[in-house]
Amino acid sequence: MQVELIEIRDHLSRFAPFDGLPDDTLDDIARQIEVAYFKAGSDILRYGEPIDELHYIRSGAVEIYRRNGELYNRLSEGEVFGQFGLLRGHKVRLPARAIEDSLIYFIPGQLFEQLCEAHDAFADFVEAEGQSRLKVEEPQGKASELMKIKVRKLVTRRTVSVPLGTSVQEAAQVMTEHGVSSLVIFGPPTTGSAPQSQIMAGITTDRDLRIRVLAEGLPLDTPVDKVMSPSPITIQADDSVFEAMLCMLRNNIHHLPVVHRQRPVGVINLSDIIKYESQSSLYLVNSIFNKQSVAELQALLPDLRATFLRMVNEEASAHMIGSAMSGIGRSLTHRLLELAEQHLGPPPVPYCYMVLGSMARDEQLIVTDQDNALVIDNRFDPRIHDEYFRQLATFVSDGLAACGYSYCKGGIMGSNPKWRQPLRVWRSYFTQWIEQPNPETLLNSSIFFDLDSVYGEAGLVENLKDLIAQKASSNPLFLANLARNALNRKPPLGFFRTFVMEKDGQQNNIINLKGRGTAPLTDLIRVHALAAGSKAQNSLERLDAIAATKLLTEDAITQLRNALEFLSIVRIRHQAMDLLEGREPDNYIEPEKVSANERHNLKSAFQVLSNAQQFLRFRYPGQLQNRPL
Repeated sequence: MQVELIEIRDHLSRFAPFDGLPDDTLDDIARQIEVAYFKAGSDILRYGEPIDELHYIRSGAVEIYRRNGELYNRLSEGEVFGQFGLLRGHKVRLPARAIEDSLIYFIPGQLFEQLCEAHDAFADFVEAEGQSRLKVEEPQGKASELMKIKVRKLVTRRTVSVPLGTSVQEAAQVMTEHGVSSLVIFGPPTTGSAPQSQIMAGITTDRDLRIRVLAEGLPLDTPVDKVMSPSPITIQADDSVFEAMLCMLRNNIHHLPVVHRQRPVGVINLSDIIKYESQSSLYLVNSIFNKQSVAELQALLPDLRATFLRMVNEEASAHMIGSAMSGIGRSLTHRLLELAEQHLGPPPVPYCYMVLGSMARDEQLIVTDQDNALVIDNRFDPRIHDEYFRQLATFVSDGLAACGYSYCKGGIMGSNPKWRQPLRVWRSYFTQWIEQPNPETLLNSSIFFDLDSVYGEAGLVENLKDLIAQKASSNPLFLANLARNALNRKPPLGFFRTFVMEKDGQQNNIINLKGRGTAPLTDLIRVHALAAGSKAQNSLERLDAIAATKLLTEDAITQLRNALEFLSIVRIRHQAMDLLEGREPDNYIEPEKVSANERHNLKSAFQVLSNAQQFLRFRYPGQLQNRPL
């Protein structure tokens, strides 16, 4: 092959969608390419004219316009244009003009059609004109089993049950006779229900009988309803095994009733899930609750990292990994609080330990610090009670730090007295932040408005969630200022969609995937969710709530989902590689060290973020301009 053709082939092979084509196909393309030169300011494609070639930018820069003259995109080396016209009647739909002296490769239309027919990835790429080219792939490895298998497949026997009023001795006899470790407790039918129907009043397990009956020395004729867990958490038979795993992780339960149309059809337990997950996050959580000291919990850090690496290796999605890692973090926090109470005694007044940020959103990864706070019952008297809660919060923060969750540099921890307050003070905090926003309180809102209970009286935190949903959605000034905060962190794209990079300590060109990618994405999703009055915390669930309001188009919602998943999974894989190579994991990647296709997808994801920020600016135009805080 001539040197010139080799140079053309090699250049094509560096950029999507050509980087996925076989060498012989690239050779064939190189032989058929024609080359044209366009001076800066000259038209390359005019609307409505015939088009018979795919255009590839060898050098220079090109602007693409809509038919009304509005700027649509700026393209640079290695990018293609004109495919939309080839796919739609061979007429130019999006005019193009050179904004620098540009060298363009022309790929014949007939060859373009052959490439689309023979290579699905190539076709998928070029057919995404005008859309985000990002597509979230379903998990393909072992992790896919958890998403695909329905919970009903795990149910191997019918529900074993007893009615309310059954003695604990009779309940134990039924469990022994049927060889089960749990019983569903049925109550009488509710008003208006069918006469033959019963309600599931509770569940009891062999652990309940051991801890609540034998250990407490209760008589054998004690009614089982005195020791059961009332109104148990359930899961639908057609939900996935992954959803069952998350349910067990979040609620620290080992037995989960399965229902079909509100009727119990069986109970699954921890071992049913673990058989689908060796070294599973559930198995690790089970280990956490068996540990008796901070030192024993600290010793689980290698297991936590191994679980993270296993999920990456099994091609779990970012959502699956974030949910599992958050569940592990919640369980560590929960167990530390149990150990603290064992040492300090029971709390003098009720409280709820709430987590904030990524753990509250179920989006935590292996690199994280701790963000937490204490919401205490309004009977809290700091002169009498605060020393107890100070010691409790300090024990937990120190324990989390020992387990790999570094102290929050901003002091957002329950050990800080400002964030260890009764419910009435928290309500006044949140009300002031919403009604009188300023730079400090807007920063607090961005942190504290991702919140969830992890231990204690969950109703205290639910009260705050209700307050936020009600007040934020009805305060456009607050939303506008929060939107302005969400626009402070820009995606790292330059004028021609080239990366704008930072320098690390070794002077490498890097991109902060969290600070420039996932964090501003979650910020703008939060603004829209608060505007919709949603109490959802997870970003994907927030997008569901936003979609229900029609605030964003279905396509915009899809693009945001895909961008968040892609940026998150790139972060995850980078952190996994750091662990495997013995480095402390971080959020910084060097674009030159990732594949051409991944670089292109990163640009697409950052472009989605940029477009979403533009919409946020459009949605709150007046309030965002020169409004003092």
